[in-house]
Amino acid sequence: MADSVEDDSLDRMKGGDYVVLKRGDIFKAVQIQEKRKVIFEKQWFFLDNAVGELYGSTFEIASGGILQPRKPKDTESSTDVKEAGTDNRNIVDDGKSQKLTRDDIENLKEQGLKDQEIIQQLVDNSSTFSGKTKYAQAKYIKKKKKKYENTVTILKPSCRILALMYHGREPGKICHLRYDMLAQMLTLANIHAGSKVLVFETCAGLVLGSVMERMGGYGSVIQMYPGGGPVRAGLESFGFPAQFHDTLHEFPICHVNALLAGTLDTTAKDPGAVSKQSDMAAEEEQNPPNAEQTSSPEEIKTEEIKTEEIKMETNSGADDGYDQAKEEREKRMEAKAQEKKVKQEEKRMKLASAAALLEGRNADGLVIASRFHPCPVLMGLIKFLSPSRPFVVYSQYKEPLIECYTKLKELGGTVNLRLADTWLRHYQVLPNRTHPVLLMSGAGGYLLSGTTVAVDRSKPASSQRAAEEPAPKRLKVEETDG
Repeated sequence: MADSVEDDSLDRMKGGDYVVLKRGDIFKAVQIQEKRKVIFEKQWFFLDNAVGELYGSTFEIASGGILQPRKPKDTESSTDVKEAGTDNRNIVDDGKSQKLTRDDIENLKEQGLKDQEIIQQLVDNSSTFSGKTKYAQAKYIKKKKKKYENTVTILKPSCRILALMYHGREPGKICHLRYDMLAQMLTLANIHAGSKVLVFETCAGLVLGSVMERMGGYGSVIQMYPGGGPVRAGLESFGFPAQFHDTLHEFPICHVNALLAGTLDTTAKDPGAVSKQSDMAAEEEQNPPNAEQTSSPEEIKTEEIKTEEIKMETNSGADDGYDQAKEEREKRMEAKAQEKKVKQEEKRMKLASAAALLEGRNADGLVIASRFHPCPVLMGLIKFLSPSRPFVVYSQYKEPLIECYTKLKELGGTVNLRLADTWLRHYQVLPNRTHPVLLMSGAGGYLLSGTTVAVDRSKPASSQRAAEEPAPKRLKVEETDG
């Protein structure tokens, strides 16, 4: 009995949870916060009344932005269709068939009529509705529902729902990654609980969150990120518990070569400071300061005299308020410096823990999906995989993956290389109206997948192939009399 109560509580919404709002084919990820106004599809409302309700519930938006649970009987269409025509040949779309004006419809809304009642009024005041076929009538009602329905469905976030949301609203943020390609990536990379997976992605954290969801909080996920820090906007929308985040590690892609060479110093406060200083020294050697840039002793003396005069003027006009403001400013600067020091120490600890996981070079899978060229990233990260482990690379275009395919064939160490794309098309399935949907996705990107194998690096790949393959037979060329 206690188990059933716990399971039921997991399916109910709580304050602070991340949820996905749905209306038709439109999705939006938000967080439930008390008395916070949410704007969705040109309507605003509060999510306070959703707390305690089951995920997947549908709510009506009442006056004042208050959500009211919709009763199951209200979900059925109350529009009665008594008669229908045989065809639509005599119907002319001249804009005069509807007797209700925009002001009349607004008055109906102010009177408190529900969406079904407004749709019924539109049907009753349409002069051409009864002459339409029953299929055209159903299409008309569906169109009006989409326009006047003031309901919203609240769903629990998942990789499929978030992939649909991003692909429908902002496909550029996830490199136009379609949800069917994401599912294939998780399958080809053999993502499962207890594994150690490397992820390099620039898809707003969608791929990273999908990997963590599949692993269920067990194992290790190492995010390789470019730039100053990882981007995890999509990861937050999953709403994972704390135990999921304990399995997540991060490592900058710029330190991969140093880690492979064994020259990465994780004990330094700022591992990138040494490289930055060396780069600055090299620039100074290449570009020494010119004589024009250096100032003369006379100019330096005049500047010192000016600064002393300014200091004397400020000291003469200083008072207790100025001293207090100066002390507060110094305290703020000290607090900022301390906070910066703490952040650097946390960053160093994260770098050291991720480096310790990578040093064994025994990762169980590799997933790459980014806007960068995948070839150098793949060549560097594939070295951290154990033999007989899968890897998968996604790209919006096939040319970079063809280059990766050729490079892997030349270097060896991989088998079962496969470059593929997927064609997806939705179908409308209705009685006597089943046909493909006219609007569809033209392309969903390309996937390169394969498996690593152990090879003898002492011999080049070309000599190994020459030893394995039989020598070609020489063809005798008959001499012809000239």
